[in-house]
Amino acid sequence: MRRAISAVERPRLRLEVLSQDDVRRIHQASLEVIETVGVRFPSDQALDILEEAGAMVDRQSQIARLSGQMIEEALAKAPPSYVLCARDPALDLPLDGEHSYLSTDGCGVEVIDLETGERRRSTKQDVAESALVADYLPQIAFYWPIVAAQDCPPQTRSLHELEAAWSNTTKHIQTECVITAREAQAAIEMAAAIVGGREGLRKRPILSIMQCTISPLGQDGGSLEAALVAAQAGLPVGFMTMASCCSTGPATLAGNLVVGNAEVIAASALIELAYPGTPIFYAAAQTAMDLRTGGYTGGGPEDYLFGAATNQLADFYHIPLSMGAFATGAKEPDWQAALDNAFAGLMPVLSGADMLTGAGLLYGSRILSYEQLLMDCEIYDVIQATVRGIEVSDETLALETIKSVGVKGNYLTQKHTLKHMKGRWVPSLVDRRTYRAWEKDGRRGARECAHEKARWILANHRPQPLEPKLQEELFNHCRPGKASGEIG
Repeated sequence: MRRAISAVERPRLRLEVLSQDDVRRIHQASLEVIETVGVRFPSDQALDILEEAGAMVDRQSQIARLSGQMIEEALAKAPPSYVLCARDPALDLPLDGEHSYLSTDGCGVEVIDLETGERRRSTKQDVAESALVADYLPQIAFYWPIVAAQDCPPQTRSLHELEAAWSNTTKHIQTECVITAREAQAAIEMAAAIVGGREGLRKRPILSIMQCTISPLGQDGGSLEAALVAAQAGLPVGFMTMASCCSTGPATLAGNLVVGNAEVIAASALIELAYPGTPIFYAAAQTAMDLRTGGYTGGGPEDYLFGAATNQLADFYHIPLSMGAFATGAKEPDWQAALDNAFAGLMPVLSGADMLTGAGLLYGSRILSYEQLLMDCEIYDVIQATVRGIEVSDETLALETIKSVGVKGNYLTQKHTLKHMKGRWVPSLVDRRTYRAWEKDGRRGARECAHEKARWILANHRPQPLEPKLQEELFNHCRPGKASGEIG
């Protein structure tokens, strides 16, 4: 049975951690960096496009310097809103600045096995099963292949992940693992087969592509060329910076924002110069290096502030934002994971982020935990209820009901209560039972309940299947020699 997607609509509460002057200064600093220092584009195709558009290109270093005017004029061609389409049209997602959607993230390499509780390498079956669980959960609006299909050939691994995803969810699919032009061509052929051809895909993009920049001030050549292939087909394309304070970005938060912003808008400008009007999105997962180990933190006040600030930058450019929010560094579903993901989820939603990613992954997006996936959905539910704020109207002030009840009655039997009680938040995993009931039930907590629920979903939920011929066609694209004639 289809469960409607649960999304945060424009919140009544709003947070801005940067002033408008702050945003303009970060923008101007980013333009200065791109024009004077430049950004590395290790792709002849990308450099050709930039040079033809008027950028200063050094072929030996592969660094391009773009003027601020060139950047601004290119970004102005991007549509401010568009729709992420789904295999089931009822689950389409308008990126219109009025909603915040939660998704999974990629690309983890390990799984905490639901049956044994042990940590192991991820497989294609894990992609299929995580897609099935994500399809069931109303809080998950679209699906990223959350782990790598490491039992499949590296050359076609991303295609196997897409095949497993489309076979187990009817929601929109986003991927970060399509990182060559040949893979992108094959992925487009697969998506087009589902919607009835290339023109159908342009009208209903059921796939979007996210690529990572290489901080500081660099891009990946294969990712750029894959993004260009996707843009030519009309798919939404985004670039994510993961600049880290003290290592791949300056120690200061503002300086880190400048580096990350320069990477994203330079790559986005390339797409708009090549294919004006392509739907693009800004993506970010900036953090700070752990000063004791030099490692990735996956949580902390810097992450939370970046989550809010980056949305203001995306709004400045009038393009949607995908924020890497649920990226806890915790090793298991515990207090640390809840702390990280509660703050990291709340801040971008309060600032109006369009997409939040990362639900279900632990240890800095390395390990899939089904318990954490369900618990992250509970956190998201709390955030939803919180940012709605408090509506004050004649109806909500309830004066007539208050007068009717008086000083000794109660509100249990009032029509006003019956009318509005469904608006109160009801937990799925948070335990509100009495202490005695909790003890009698074996002192089970949220993690145990989430574990049982995940097992139930895997055993019982079945989304609308693909037609057998279509299923076979998708799988054929994953075989050696089938994808664009060469890949395999």
